[in-house]
Amino acid sequence: MFRSIPLFILLALCLPPAFAKTSWQLTMAETWPKNYPIFGEANRQLADTVAKMSDGRLTIRIDSANKHKAPFGVFDLVRSGQYDMGSSSSYFWKGKVPNTLYFTTMPFGMIAVEQYGWFYHGGGMQLMAKVYEPYGLLSFPGGNTGNQMGGWFKKEIRSLDDIEGLKMRIPGFAGEVLARLGAKPVNIAPAELYTALERNTIDALEWVGPSLDLRMGFHKIAPYYYTGWHEPAGEMQFLVNRRSWNRLPNDLREILKTAMRMTAYDTWIRTTHESATNLAKMRQEFPAIKIRSFPHEVIEALKKANDALLAEKASADPLAKEIIDSQHRYMEKSRAWTLISDKAYLDSSTE
Repeated sequence: MFRSIPLFILLALCLPPAFAKTSWQLTMAETWPKNYPIFGEANRQLADTVAKMSDGRLTIRIDSANKHKAPFGVFDLVRSGQYDMGSSSSYFWKGKVPNTLYFTTMPFGMIAVEQYGWFYHGGGMQLMAKVYEPYGLLSFPGGNTGNQMGGWFKKEIRSLDDIEGLKMRIPGFAGEVLARLGAKPVNIAPAELYTALERNTIDALEWVGPSLDLRMGFHKIAPYYYTGWHEPAGEMQFLVNRRSWNRLPNDLREILKTAMRMTAYDTWIRTTHESATNLAKMRQEFPAIKIRSFPHEVIEALKKANDALLAEKASADPLAKEIIDSQHRYMEKSRAWTLISDKAYLDSSTE
């Protein structure tokens, strides 16, 4: 009775459902402008990796901020289901969900390698899940910038008096810390940073580091470039709508999870490379850039304000306390190793 049925149809009928090539497409909204270096490129690398690993069964369509027009609205776009995924930074949502800010980086906190240890082996992923779960969202590390520079300033910072009234683009916990010292922190979308500095809407800004700052042209307006204190491990994030995640077969979830982790790592390495390359270019081609470190009295005041603010957050919210305590315990443990490994080596090799 089967002689009239072509062999390939018979084989298809006999194959288990797992072999059927059903395809899925996810949509991603990113905070970054179209074709933005490193961050935007990382998202396209993620999409390419996912497509290859899944043999085309899973694809990701990416919309930049130029298209969806909501660079700081990615949380809501993904939560509502308008997009399946988002690429942004967790501390952008502190106005909506204050406990999200701890998962980007913290002033005077862990460096990148310590923070990744905390995420994947010290309970950080579980705490992040606890924060995002009520909103129907999953959050994954999305790429680290490493230690960020302290920012571009039009005038040199000589004392605490120079912080008073300073209008500065600086998001996250660091903005709250600076406000304690009399500064006026604001958050501005990446595409608007240069214009805000040029038009004196702000007096200073921090972005990332040489990897991305040089091409933004900030040095043309603000020649003082300060070393960092506020973001020792700037982690981006991939947001995923839980309903979209649950619709994926198990193997595609694992592919997406693996590709996100690989992309995060590659972003860290790429940023490190680009910062080294662009720092050399700055020194050779733009000698007017003045690299400075903040005065001791400013750093000490920032540390004091940071500690006081952390204590207030911990006393006001049990979940915030759980996160802060977890980070402090892990940093204390990991920093002991960092000091006798990386720091000891660097100190001895540069003597």
